[in-house]
Amino acid sequence: MLTGRGMLPIIMGAAKRDGNAHVRRSPAFGLAILGSVLAGALAATQSRINGELARELDDGYLAAAISFGSGLVVLLVVLPLWPPGRTGARRLLASVRSRQTPWWYLIAGVAGALVVLSQSLTTAVLGVALFTVALVCGQVVSGLIVDRLGIGRMAPAPVTSARLAGSILAFAAVAWTGFSGLRADIPLWTLVLPLIAGIGIGWQQAVIGQLRAVAGSAVSATLVHFAVGSCVLVVATVVHSNLVGWPATLPVEPYLYLGGCIGAIFIGLSSVVVRRTGVLLLGLGTIAGQLVASLGFDLLAPITGRGITYPILAGTALALLAVVLAAVPSKPIGRPVTPPSP
Repeated sequence: MLTGRGMLPIIMGAAKRDGNAHVRRSPAFGLAILGSVLAGALAATQSRINGELARELDDGYLAAAISFGSGLVVLLVVLPLWPPGRTGARRLLASVRSRQTPWWYLIAGVAGALVVLSQSLTTAVLGVALFTVALVCGQVVSGLIVDRLGIGRMAPAPVTSARLAGSILAFAAVAWTGFSGLRADIPLWTLVLPLIAGIGIGWQQAVIGQLRAVAGSAVSATLVHFAVGSCVLVVATVVHSNLVGWPATLPVEPYLYLGGCIGAIFIGLSSVVVRRTGVLLLGLGTIAGQLVASLGFDLLAPITGRGITYPILAGTALALLAVVLAAVPSKPIGRPVTPPSP
């Protein structure tokens, strides 16, 4: 099975011939790819922590709100101490007011909230590996679509036969792993929810990258993301908890409250590297880190009754193969894409 390190030459070789003008083979680009792999490992870590918190609370909604809310608190503490962050926040607000930046860029946090909610509701049921395979499928497909259409200053990239084949193989990986790994006591929606959340990730990463470019600060862009996502999750939690009741106690283990901080680092890191890698290549590196780290979690510290099975191993291998295949240079399908107007 390929690891994140083994995939780097393939991803970097593909990037050299990528149609995106912002992708270049350079030391800085290599660091960006390494950053995307690290971001993927952080995402898998966050999934495990949020799943454990939800299991301890017996409330996935409250776990998601705590995770996102704690990330927002961290950023609110950092922003006043970080002059570029304060300047970036003012610059971003001015850009939105002048309509140079579309207002709907600010709601990308909704996609992040859905990812964290799906972590909290499904990871303890599926295990990190199966959850990640479903999330990966959505990421590959959304990366393909977003790169094809282009967002803001990111020029569109052509749909190639390799990228299309990689997306189809990613769906096959989820289908194989899901139908083989799901038992009668595991609802199908627990697999569908992370799949939908993964589709939102590609759009989210592209938009957060645009906000970071406008603000000139990853902290400012990440703060907007967490503020919107926290509002959505708090409202959902209040409605849900008023219907089913609030937990009597909170867990005392400190590590269970690190999900928000890890998520803030993940979003900030992604917003920095996406401008250099593009959405699809960021997704490829992130997926590599996610798959390997999630498999490691389920091998070394499996959730009771949700250990690694042969279908999960095979599905993970298929998902990694889909990532590699999507990175292979090939001829565009259909008409050449035209850059968006400035």
